[in-house]
Amino acid sequence: MEGHGQRCRNDHQKGAYTHELRGHVELTDGRMAFISIHRGRRSLERVPRLGQAESCPYWVPWRFSALENSTVAAGATVTGAMARSVPFLADVVAAPAEDAAPAAPRAFRLQSLDVFRGLTIAAMLLVNNPGSWSHVYPPLEHAAWNGWTPTDLVFPFFLFIVGITTTLSLGRLLEGGTRPSTLFRKVLIRAGLIFALGLLMQGFPAYELGTIRVLGVLQRIALSYLVAATIVLLTDVRGQVGALMALLLGYWALMTLVPVPGVGRPVLEPDLNLSNWLDLKLIGRNHLLNETMTWDPEGLLSTLGAIATVLSGVLAGHWIRSARDARVKVMGLLAAGAAVIALGTLWGHAFPINKNLWTGSFVLLTAGIACAVLASTYWLVDVKGYRAWARPFLVFGTNAITAYWLSSVVAIVFDWVVITSPADGESLVLKTYLYEILYAPWLASENASLAYAVTYVLIWLGFLSLLYRWRIFIRI
Repeated sequence: MEGHGQRCRNDHQKGAYTHELRGHVELTDGRMAFISIHRGRRSLERVPRLGQAESCPYWVPWRFSALENSTVAAGATVTGAMARSVPFLADVVAAPAEDAAPAAPRAFRLQSLDVFRGLTIAAMLLVNNPGSWSHVYPPLEHAAWNGWTPTDLVFPFFLFIVGITTTLSLGRLLEGGTRPSTLFRKVLIRAGLIFALGLLMQGFPAYELGTIRVLGVLQRIALSYLVAATIVLLTDVRGQVGALMALLLGYWALMTLVPVPGVGRPVLEPDLNLSNWLDLKLIGRNHLLNETMTWDPEGLLSTLGAIATVLSGVLAGHWIRSARDARVKVMGLLAAGAAVIALGTLWGHAFPINKNLWTGSFVLLTAGIACAVLASTYWLVDVKGYRAWARPFLVFGTNAITAYWLSSVVAIVFDWVVITSPADGESLVLKTYLYEILYAPWLASENASLAYAVTYVLIWLGFLSLLYRWRIFIRI
């Protein structure tokens, strides 16, 4: 329902005539809301009766948006305690003014999502850069095959977040009237750029095309995003649920029912399963992960599971984007998380939880844990307003791809540059030299390795903090 406001003078604040708008709006249930706009900042509060609004010389119209319960009055944001004081915002009906052309809803940004993304990127840097791979605490290593560790949660968390942001960005643009074909071109370009960045990183510094690894983390992000975003553009929520179920069940059927050439009945062991066989045949031994040479943990067939993880985030994005009360959103995420964790654990007895194969049970388990983490960060950061603790993660989260790509390239340089030790003349790569000079002499092996990784994360936090302070956000 369209509301009307008044431009009026605040008797308690001289000179407010040109800086303040006040008025009221009638909601669908007959209640009244009072709106005050101060110097471009909008706030909402309840007014028991219309008589409390001041009388002013003339009226001006404005419009309200109910796309998100934290977005009102042409995109004004209400968060924290203010958002909880107006739980009826979802009742406001968006209606354009008669003399105004329809406009795309303004984007709103969840700080909790940036924090969650930043937490994921910081964890990724930590587990990818120990001082010595021979001395790593078990929780900071990937599971050898079946099972999982906290480290195995990092990548699926990032893909889950990709799904949420896909819903938020594409949903807003679609509702604003942007054609799906136009959005698909943007999605295709973005996926191509991310894939290219992955190839640039995998080939650095020699770029030997005969042995470059074709797939990798960024390539998987690109492919999963491309397919999931296409599904979002072509289907509604029911279609997206159907696509998720088809991916989970279809991948399970391929891996457990289709015989593996040269092996026989399907098995889920390294080098013997269908996914590994397909990688070897289609990609070739020279273009797989150097540590395996027979299969790739970011292989083609297992990308079906990664796409399912992105679609899980898409569905969570719909829930977060809805006009439901914040408490309902948090409880819904926690309930859904607990349910899919239980389902994934149960399915894991038949289809083992396995990151290397990105099995369906792994998808459900990690999506459930991601829901719980998202609910916690959303409640703390966006609802309660506790943001001080999250500032470092916000810094990482607002330049996530940049942080990952640059830190990975620098890590490659550290493993490439050779330094001769002045003590014994031994040749060491720069990373090993720094580790043995700065950490190994005075710390236990695992602690020294962890200290190196923490230092690496802090150095990148310092660099990214400068970008954040200068408002430099590199979007891809």
